[in-house]
Amino acid sequence: MCHATLQDPKLYSLLLLIDEDLAAEARAGGCACGGVLHSARYPRKPRGAPRGLREQHRSRLSFCCAACRRRTTPESVRYLGRRVYLGAVVVLVSAMRYGLSAKRAQLLARSLSVPRRTLERWRAWWLDRFVQTSFWKGARARFAPPLATGALPASLLERFWGEDIQTRLIQGLCFLAPLSTLGGGI
Repeated sequence: MCHATLQDPKLYSLLLLIDEDLAAEARAGGCACGGVLHSARYPRKPRGAPRGLREQHRSRLSFCCAACRRRTTPESVRYLGRRVYLGAVVVLVSAMRYGLSAKRAQLLARSLSVPRRTLERWRAWWLDRFVQTSFWKGARARFAPPLATGALPASLLERFWGEDIQTRLIQGLCFLAPLSTLGGGI
């Protein structure tokens, strides 16, 4: 189920559309100095992407002010901060990792080409660093009853509505989008 979701080109097309909407909002807001924002995409080499992902998916949407040259990078649902793996991979694989035996975690890591040490780092990030971010400290109040922090991000995805995991994943990535910028609490 997870493999099919992460290999579905429609998922990445939807995420790109959401990112383009977020970028349009950021561009419409303009620069703090009042200058005009021009496109200043920068290349990314996202790991975990399905083969054949088009070139437009391999850049981060960003802008540069014509007056002060300050960069404005909008929130993203495709990238989770500076991580090299796509946000969908980090969230869904981390959710799947919860509660797995060491042998099953090794099989998961091998099947998705994610090193086991990377899975362990992601797990530690969700349990230790994520719950300490200012983003999470403010956002956790939205959930009643409280989420089981020891089961993050699986417990987070369970709270979003939708018939399938792809719908809940997209909602989860939209929720986590503030973490995709430097000021997002990472």
